[in-house]
Formats: sequence, C-alpha cells, structure tokens
Amino acid sequence: MKRLLAVPVLAALAGCGFHHVPVGEVRTETKSVEKDDAEMVRAEIKLGAGELRVGGGATKLMEANFRYNVDAWKPEVRYEKNGFRGRLTVEQPKVGSTGGNAENNWELKFSKDVPLDLDANIGAGEADLDLGPLTLRSAEVSIGAGKVDVRFSETPRKSFDLNVRGGVGEATIRFPKDVAVIARAKGGIGGISVRGMRKEGDEYRNEALGNSKVTITVDVKGGVGQINLIAE
Repeated sequence: MKRLLAVPVLAALAGCGFHHVPVGEVRTETKSVEKDDAEMVRAEIKLGAGELRVGGGATKLMEANFRYNVDAWKPEVRYEKNGFRGRLTVEQPKVGSTGGNAENNWELKFSKDVPLDLDANIGAGEADLDLGPLTLRSAEVSIGAGKVDVRFSETPRKSFDLNVRGGVGEATIRFPKDVAVIARAKGGIGGISVRGMRKEGDEYRNEALGNSKVTITVDVKGGVGQINLIAE
C-alpha cells in the first residue's frame, strides 16, 4: 500500500474548506501502544485522506506503521484509560489539501487479547480491514469517498455488530461461510450485489444462520454507491 493518492480523492478533500499544504519527502514512522489492565478498548481511527490497512498480529495493544509525504499530516496517536475502559485514537490532523502526488498510508495491527470497539472513519481513500484476527465487540466503518474492503482471514471469536456508513464509493464485505450473517441495507444505496446469501424481507441471511455460535449483524446506511455482500 505505497501508492500515491488518486486525483479524485484529493479533489474530494479540496472541497472541505482545507487550505493547501506542501508535499515533501516521504517519511516513515512506527508507533505502538502497550497493553494495560483495561478490559476493553475503543479504537478510533480518523484518516482524512489516504490508504488504511487494519489487521491483527500485534504483541502490544497496537502496532502502527505510517508512510506519508505531507508533514502536516503527521499522525497523532493518543491513549487514555478510565476505569476498566481504554480509548485509543489514531488521527490525521485536519490541516489542508494538497496536490496529486501526495502519499498517506497507514498500517495498524491490533492484539487479539483485548476486546475492541473499532470505529474507522475515512474521509477519502481506500481501506482494507481484516477483522477476523481481532476480538471485536463492535465495529463501525464510515467512508466519505472511495473504497472499503472488509474481510475475515480468520473466523471471528464472538458475535458482533458491524455498521457501515458511507457517502459515495464502494463497500465490499466478505464473510467467512461458517459464520452466521444477518445484513440490512438502507438509504441512498446505488446498488447491492449479494453472493451466498438469501433475501428474507428486508434482510439478507446466509446458510450458517442457526448453525453457528457466532453471528455478524451488518447494518449499511447512507449514500454508498455500491455495496457488495459476499458469504462463500
């Protein structure tokens, strides 16, 4: 994921009232957050423009790699704990738009040992979210313009709700076939493509429903241009 940002993505940001910021040399950074005794953590990811990859495999709470060439986009990482809950924020500063040769790539890995409420907000760009290795309580994905691909390289450990909120673009969710899925899609959705699921009323369900201890309940709302649900 070391591609330059597409011109349409940057154009989307240009209309957000941001001032112009210069493009410089490519910088790479690694950051991590240690585990503590928090019983659950809310992880908030706020990427204004760029490419995001989320997955598991971290020995710490989070291990992150950043690659960017706009100094003003230097990611901010914050963690705080209140009682038995932790809150982790990874955020791109809202400081400006730039030209067509900008680069902003984030790779975030999380520990499977800590239950997460994941909230990923991408203003414009692309996201590849492998949720299988994570221990999720809930997940919400919001994208303004671009493409998001949600997949499961491993079978989820527990049931959880997945909410997708969109402006324009495409969202693809690839479910493991041995996990029960109930999906609902409402709002200004341009098109829905479904494979491996049947429609029952306002819902799409797969064959594993009733036979799996784990259920993913999906709710898609907003002006998503195209939603693809794949359970096979």
